Amino acid sequence: MGDYSTRRRFVSGAGLASFGALMPSASAQHQRPGTQGKAEKAEEVSPTEDLMREHGVLNRVLLIYDEVLRRLRGNEQVDAKVLSDAAGIIRRFIEQYHEKLEEDYLFPRFEKANRLTDLVKTLRSQHAAGRNVTSNILQLATPAGFKNADQKRRLQDALRAFTRLYRPHEAREDTVLFPAFHDLVSQHEFDALGEEFEKKEHQLFGADGFQTMVDRVAGLEKALGIYDLSQFTPR
Repeated sequence: MGDYSTRRRFVSGAGLASFGALMPSASAQHQRPGTQGKAEKAEEVSPTEDLMREHGVLNRVLLIYDEVLRRLRGNEQVDAKVLSDAAGIIRRFIEQYHEKLEEDYLFPRFEKANRLTDLVKTLRSQHAAGRNVTSNILQLATPAGFKNADQKRRLQDALRAFTRLYRPHEAREDTVLFPAFHDLVSQHEFDALGEEFEKKEHQLFGADGFQTMVDRVAGLEKALGIYDLSQFTPR
């Protein structure tokens, strides 16, 4: 995405047109005054767009889980540390940071407004269930666990359970919860939340926190030989 040293700002030139095609309302609402017509424009990333980008990190870890599961089922070689590092990213970046933002800032506002309460209740329970599964994965993702037949079976069950849970979970948030959230708060509150999310990210992960996580995931993908995107193109 360019320079992540200030994560919520990015050069938009030609890239802005692409971004605007995906998120026209966010592009229009967050345009800085007096920047139209300039070669470079600064753009604020909204809090919900921020959460969706983090879902991208989650999706890439789910792909790592898929590959590890495939190798375990086929009795192929796989480094246990790759899996434990991937689960560590889920624990720290997704569960302890990303989901905490949702639980502290989004879910209570829906509950207070009596909007999408059934969905929010399910999402909360899925967060709790996902954390339990991650604990199991971290416990079992060891060289000894890979060699023990019973632990290996339990690990495969945990990986399947996690990916089955989170693909529909994040899709429902992206397509239902996040779009509705923008209508639930004022523009001022919406923008203030974006700044609050940035502040928390910097406190926990540093100024380049998001890019650091992306780079770590990319390193795990390379270790598994699944980094090259072209390999997923149907032949």
